[in-house]
Amino acid sequence: MSRPKDYSLLEQTTSTEVGVPKPSLTLSDAVALIVGIVIGAGIFQTPALVASQAGSDLAVMFLWLMGGVVSLVGALCYAELATVYPDVGGVYYYLKRAFGRGVAFLFAWARMTVIQTGSIALLAFVFGDYVSQIWRLGTFSSSIYAAIAIALLTALNIVGLQQGKWTQNLLSAAKVLGLLLVVILGLTAIPNSAPPVEPASSGTWGLAMVFVLLSYGGWNEAAYISAEIQNGRRNILRSLMWSIGIITAIYLLINLAYLRGLGLANMSQSEAVAADLMRSIWGAPGALFISVLIAIATLGATNATIFTGARTNYALGQDFALFGFMGRWQQRPSSPTYALFLQAAIALALVFLGTLTRKGFETMVDYTAPIFWFFFLLSGISLMVLRIREPHIVRPFRVPFYPFTPLLFCAVCGYLLYSSLAYTGVGAVAGVLVVAAGIPVLFWNNYRQRRT
Repeated sequence: MSRPKDYSLLEQTTSTEVGVPKPSLTLSDAVALIVGIVIGAGIFQTPALVASQAGSDLAVMFLWLMGGVVSLVGALCYAELATVYPDVGGVYYYLKRAFGRGVAFLFAWARMTVIQTGSIALLAFVFGDYVSQIWRLGTFSSSIYAAIAIALLTALNIVGLQQGKWTQNLLSAAKVLGLLLVVILGLTAIPNSAPPVEPASSGTWGLAMVFVLLSYGGWNEAAYISAEIQNGRRNILRSLMWSIGIITAIYLLINLAYLRGLGLANMSQSEAVAADLMRSIWGAPGALFISVLIAIATLGATNATIFTGARTNYALGQDFALFGFMGRWQQRPSSPTYALFLQAAIALALVFLGTLTRKGFETMVDYTAPIFWFFFLLSGISLMVLRIREPHIVRPFRVPFYPFTPLLFCAVCGYLLYSSLAYTGVGAVAGVLVVAAGIPVLFWNNYRQRRT
């Protein structure tokens, strides 16, 4: 079935038609999905890095609060785009409408080959690292676990939407409850009496925000389920506000627990801050508990990223004949099966790449970050372009304080694009080259369409 040209047509489509995503996700499903994506590996790794740059307890809490504020600003921009243009392709559709098919294709290509698949591989590596602490499978244990996680979760999503979303809800609930237990134990522990450290210079706060916003990343995935949320024009905004509020509260509480349980000096020097906190309270069983918790957290984030990532591939297949096989939506089960298959194949190839470099997590961070922030910047610009180009379209939600809010969002994205290029290595070059390889693919697709 061809893709609707206007969203009113999409909303009028009945559930009996084959090949159309149906509004099957409730508000709680959407919140669980966003929370599951955002609360992944970052909150277990970055707090120590932020603490080493902040210089005081108050600065640590302020930086994490600012991360929530910046995320809220971006969410307001995305809420307008998603309510005006609810589409399974998310940012792909916004960029196509604002800048044309060429830019939209490069985004979908980047998401398919770098952004989403790199994020899946990154999270899977963290899952493998921590499961290997519980039961090791030899020299390549982390990579083996990563590959198994990608294969099994992809299969689960291919089985159908209901199975995938209930798995996500359970994983998100287990993760949040586990984090709250860490918070309670950390806040009720005897305060650490380590001597204070000298404050870091204010110039390092920018680097600290890079780590903070890395941990907040993922709320934008709401754009890719906007066509599948029940009562979308109301629930898209509500799901973003609720999820960011929950995430910000959890991040503030967990950092407060780290500070109280370890102290700033020990926190800033820790290589595994959550494990060190639990070890100080419960000993070795505490460290084992946090390893299981992190495995659950990353498994949930991997599942959610697989779920949303295939939606852009589906949109790409709808618009470009070369990838037409991905533009088929299976009604039973309700999933973009072929898009999920290709996404899993690329993610598994990246796991192999990370295995070769022997720095799986670091390689994937370098590989994805610059490309992610570049297209995040373009999505913010697209909001302003579409406001100018389509002034008469009905907008159920308008971002407040326009144009200052989207301009602030674009400025943050621009800074993080610069930072991701300045602080990453060879992996960033590889990511840029892979995206550039999409340009001849685009020309080849256009050539084939002209021939036919």
